[in-house]
Amino acid sequence: MRDRLFLLPGWGLGVSPLEPLAAALRGLDEHLTVEIEPLPELESSDPAHWLDELDERIPQNVWLGGWSLGGMLASELAARRGEHCCGLLTLASNPSFVAHEQWPSAMPGETFDAFLAGCSADPRQTLKRFSLLCAQGAQDSRGLSRLLLGGAPSTSPAAVMAGLELLAQLDTRDALQAFRGPQFHLFAGLDGLVPAEAAGQVFALLADVEVGLIEQASHGFLLEDPHGVAGAIQAFLHECGDD
Repeated sequence: MRDRLFLLPGWGLGVSPLEPLAAALRGLDEHLTVEIEPLPELESSDPAHWLDELDERIPQNVWLGGWSLGGMLASELAARRGEHCCGLLTLASNPSFVAHEQWPSAMPGETFDAFLAGCSADPRQTLKRFSLLCAQGAQDSRGLSRLLLGGAPSTSPAAVMAGLELLAQLDTRDALQAFRGPQFHLFAGLDGLVPAEAAGQVFALLADVEVGLIEQASHGFLLEDPHGVAGAIQAFLHECGDD
């Protein structure tokens, strides 16, 4: 099923941000089936619980991809599946969302802790702040933020909180190094959540993978420029098909 791609969304904003990209990819290749798989709504932040549910829902032997948290989960699932995963692509997805000594190009721990406290006190307001950070660096940041927030699903506060705690826990470096299939990691130069420097760190971490950077783009670049992102993905998939 090398012609099937499953995309996983990011934290809190649901599947809507991925829909224009999925449509653009289908338009570029009529033989490519693109499906968006919603993230599990769990009250547990144990990564194994999230991966078990996704593993059950998504067929074997397909391409896995995702935006932000979705890309991190796709990376872990690709490593779990090994040769039963056709390949992996991530969009604005940092191996570690929160900075630590071995991975400095990420969100400072104190900033994330403030997010966590804010989410516990007022999930809706925290999601609004998150959408503004997603849109930071976009040509029309306010418009993009409204678009992101407008499509956000009504999720229970406990599940929203669990997703945020999961985001803090995941460190996909081992998974990325373990997965031997083709990989493409695309970053945004003006990202307010994942520093552009992470692209260089991923390139240094992994041999023989494709790493791209769209310089004038925000964390929400898949909604800001779905056709540009789709073109980059399609070029990568086409290259892999020629191997």
